[in-house]
Amino acid sequence: MAVIAVIMVHARVLALTGVHNFRDYGGYDVPDGRRVRSGLLWRSAQHGDASDADLARIAALGLTHIIDLRGPSEREAKPCRRPAGFSAQVFHYPEETAGLALHTEAADGVVTAVEARAAMLRLYEGIAFRENLVPMIRCYFEALKRGASPSLVHCVAGKDRTGFAVALAQHVLGVAPDAIMDDYLLTNSAGNIDARIASGAEQIRARHGAIDERTIRILMGVDADYLETALAAVKTRYGSIDSYLDQVVGLGPQDGVKLRDLYLEG
Repeated sequence: MAVIAVIMVHARVLALTGVHNFRDYGGYDVPDGRRVRSGLLWRSAQHGDASDADLARIAALGLTHIIDLRGPSEREAKPCRRPAGFSAQVFHYPEETAGLALHTEAADGVVTAVEARAAMLRLYEGIAFRENLVPMIRCYFEALKRGASPSLVHCVAGKDRTGFAVALAQHVLGVAPDAIMDDYLLTNSAGNIDARIASGAEQIRARHGAIDERTIRILMGVDADYLETALAAVKTRYGSIDSYLDQVVGLGPQDGVKLRDLYLEG
């Protein structure tokens, strides 16, 4: 059984050398007997360090639209590389309103691992209401409603803003909460973890100075408590995830039906 589980996990991950955490978040069963279609819903970290071989593999996915959740300064610091003949439509937020990646923002004033975890929890408590993220989540769902074609959502590390957006999409598609959490936590084992942590460490230390390895690993990983904190804040303010999606994101019940018709099979 353990061997099968490992194969399933690795089947989701596109093994690339310069783009971390690139994976398919489809393929999950939903309670009505259907399953989220595979090969259409992708998530990743930034593509600024993509190798030529990485670009060729990404091109083969046939992406039609990309939702870049980074702010302008993040995009300028690490522009995404694109494959030859790239034609996907790219969406991003034009203004800088606290647009830093959560792991970078959380590092401000952090010295210990305990402080890092507390900072991540504080930031997740407000992630659903960030001024530069809500419009992009709305944009993401609008793009998904256009049709069942391959899409990608990403930020810097592909774990916090991306993880929250993916959790919402999976919720709309009917994926069970435990499976949503498992997919979120897959960040901690997907791809070359040491390379991802080293990349994050360079970025964090350049901005915030000396931070020890244990603290860096907390900032560059995810924890079930983070996502649970974000979803609890949504439910406290709006009563349910569905009410949040309706009132804040503009995704009503009929939109959910349309997305399930597009992205579920069986």
